[in-house]
Amino acid sequence: MNVLWIMVDQLRWDYLSCYGADHIKTPNIDWLAEQGVRFNKAYVQSPICGPSRMSYYTGRYVRSHGSTMNSAPLRVGEPTLGEHLREAGVKYSLVGKSHMTADIAGMKRLGIDPDGEIGRLIRECGFEVVLRDDGENPTAHPGRRGEDYEAYLRSHGMTGDNLWEEWANTGVTPSGELVSGWMLENARYPARVPKEHSETAWLTTRGIEYIEAQGDQPWLCHLSYIKPHWPYLAPSPYNDMYGPEDLPPVNRSPVEKVADHPLLQEWLKMRVCQNFSRDDIRDTVGPTYMGLIKELDDQLGRLFSFLQESGRMKDTMIVFCSDHGDNVGDHWMGEKDLFYDCSARVPLLIYDPRPSADPTRGSASDALVEAIDLAPTFLEVFGAAPRPHILEGRSLGPILRGEVPEWREFCVSEYDYAARAPRRENHIDQVDARLVMIFDGRWKYVHVEQMRPLLYDLQADPNELNELGGDPAFAGQIARMQAMHFEWCRRHHNRLTRDAATVEAATDRGAPPGVLIGYANKEEVDRDGRIFPVHVTR
Repeated sequence: MNVLWIMVDQLRWDYLSCYGADHIKTPNIDWLAEQGVRFNKAYVQSPICGPSRMSYYTGRYVRSHGSTMNSAPLRVGEPTLGEHLREAGVKYSLVGKSHMTADIAGMKRLGIDPDGEIGRLIRECGFEVVLRDDGENPTAHPGRRGEDYEAYLRSHGMTGDNLWEEWANTGVTPSGELVSGWMLENARYPARVPKEHSETAWLTTRGIEYIEAQGDQPWLCHLSYIKPHWPYLAPSPYNDMYGPEDLPPVNRSPVEKVADHPLLQEWLKMRVCQNFSRDDIRDTVGPTYMGLIKELDDQLGRLFSFLQESGRMKDTMIVFCSDHGDNVGDHWMGEKDLFYDCSARVPLLIYDPRPSADPTRGSASDALVEAIDLAPTFLEVFGAAPRPHILEGRSLGPILRGEVPEWREFCVSEYDYAARAPRRENHIDQVDARLVMIFDGRWKYVHVEQMRPLLYDLQADPNELNELGGDPAFAGQIARMQAMHFEWCRRHHNRLTRDAATVEAATDRGAPPGVLIGYANKEEVDRDGRIFPVHVTR
């Protein structure tokens, strides 16, 4: 068995036709759903890139691994999926984005060379890097990201000082003027880069090349796409494949703009929310967002055809997911952030080629799934020893086999908003700028430190337009959800160095050898089978 783990950056679950979208068709992603299981209620551990990915890559909640915001390093010593899989003889490789920030200070403190064999693995979140491209401006991040794509573009005749900026993220107007893809109003123009050389096409090719090069050693390839993450710019013909008339109705209510919750009030004042609240901006960016998804689907069709023709569909599990969604103007918001379903809920499709998964092909599961469930699933696939004292998720293997396991009653997502303007506007100390979502399949509760909680009833209000946290009529539901939050907080989150078997052995053994606590005489020691100190007689 091998695993091809496809992750897409900032892809909404409800912009895929296999999840019911009727404004866009994604036949290749739909095909994958027909081969395996579609998970309908999958949630990420944080609705922003870095913390979400660190939870995927460690199998641990954000509060556990500590990388709570973008660019917050994953601390040295935090176990990663790569370490667990290498112990089982599995090659764990990255092709694309990881958003990992290395704990350089921690490595220096411990005397670890960041460029040494161990340091490189720590620096790259446990991945053996085939290529890493985080979709970031290489001028702003010299020597870290984008070098491979830059060299690729140059090899195909493109020139300039910063090819990522000047080709992949520069648009061309009908008159030939070059315009910045960072400006939302330019999203309708085609990217300067030809479609066959876009980031999405390039990463697909590199993923295929990786798989072609593999021998007998089992492997997990993390093929991690950058788009449809901003800058919102698509190559021709994807830039004008859709128009404003193709967008689904925007999901927002005037009531949300006058919310009585201080956090929501300040959030909607941020520039990205103000601009995406404008119909003209949404009508410009939304179709391009759809075009980028369509480009992705076309490229995945090329990838899936290769897997079928090469016979790899027979020995490779395929996992498709995203790191979070995109608000695209819903709730008067842009970007991601907060815990609305358009942001925190993600697509998750898993194709398992083994006969044991035959009963569930083409099915859907409504189990409450968390991103951290993938790590224990992968360990099970490769026959690696489970790590329940480290990994906080649950293997999805039983669900893939059609079993009905005992499952969680709620899922959790977290957000550290200390670096966001609403924190200061509300005079919140940065240590208190944290949000925790508890979702039980119907009720979505958000703990807001120093403020009242947020509450949504997704059964009565699936569009999450009516916030109920300030209504005394729902005090009982809030108390129930607070109890779930408290139960989760009381769990062991950091007992990493003692697995269950070791703890049981210590319980059976009692005090360590040479330590005799509470014995009245030697006869009691002898009855327990303990060793009496040799230098005394009684």
